[in-house]
Amino acid sequence: MRFVNRGFVGSGFVDSGFVDSGFVKKGVEKEEGMEQRNRLGACTWLFGEMPLAEIARRLRALGFDGVELLGDLALYSAAEAGQVLRDHGLAVFSLTPAGSTGAGTLVDPAHPDPAVRGQAVDYYLRLLDFAAELGQPLVACHGLVGRVRAIHSATLRDSISSQAEERAGFVAAVRQVAVRAEAMGLRVVMEVLNRYESHLLNTAAEAVEFVGDVGSDSLGILLDAYHMNIEEADPAEAIRCAGHRLWLYHAADSNRQGVGRGHTDFQAQMAALSAIRYGGPIILECTAPGPNPFTPIKDAGSLAWLETYLQESRAWLVDHSPVSN
Repeated sequence: MRFVNRGFVGSGFVDSGFVDSGFVKKGVEKEEGMEQRNRLGACTWLFGEMPLAEIARRLRALGFDGVELLGDLALYSAAEAGQVLRDHGLAVFSLTPAGSTGAGTLVDPAHPDPAVRGQAVDYYLRLLDFAAELGQPLVACHGLVGRVRAIHSATLRDSISSQAEERAGFVAAVRQVAVRAEAMGLRVVMEVLNRYESHLLNTAAEAVEFVGDVGSDSLGILLDAYHMNIEEADPAEAIRCAGHRLWLYHAADSNRQGVGRGHTDFQAQMAALSAIRYGGPIILECTAPGPNPFTPIKDAGSLAWLETYLQESRAWLVDHSPVSN
């Protein structure tokens, strides 16, 4: 699959078509038919500091079913966020953990200092309360994004902790969260990130082992096509490896742009999702081009690119995503 004739049309970036000229029509026909497809959402953090109501308006206009909501507990209450999203006909499929607790403390559930780990656990417990009030979306969990090695001394010459020690602390911290989630009837998903964002849980196989070590029925796995492109020899096989524990799937192409703009074999991943009978939502997490991938809106053109990627990706997924079971 490849795109042709990209550029400005009207008020924003659009794509004039696919090599398959029947692409858009077929996608619409499927959506209007009786066959059920996986529901489609997008991460709200992609829009930067835009107010949630405006994000919701834009996503609904693009035809999305719901969102993965940024779990920044200082931005809004669960009641406020839920009302805004309901007003726009959007479901809350999942929550993205914030990088800090809201009091300036980084959320690092694998930190060797028990006090720092405890602060991260406290944040996730509050995020569970937030989720319960929102209607029980999935709660994503991962290590501190940007920390790519075990903690070293200020000179970086001496290790303060080891990979194995931090993994053990991570297991213990997540177990506390999972126990609470199970008691509340909530589900947590461990997000698998690439090595340039996190030093723990980089592959599906590692996530399966980690979930097994935690030992809770409330804990599953989140795989992301973009991260799998970096870490997995065969992303489709990684999906099959996660199997029934795969409760959430993120989509972005190999360059973190929209589906079809990189070299990811999404046909193979859709087939793997179908094979494991994945019935959950598909969440888009593509970002505008440019430096600093953690700053989503970088310049005046970022929003137009983002909405182009979301529009293109949604159109392809409507036509090709596995049918929900």
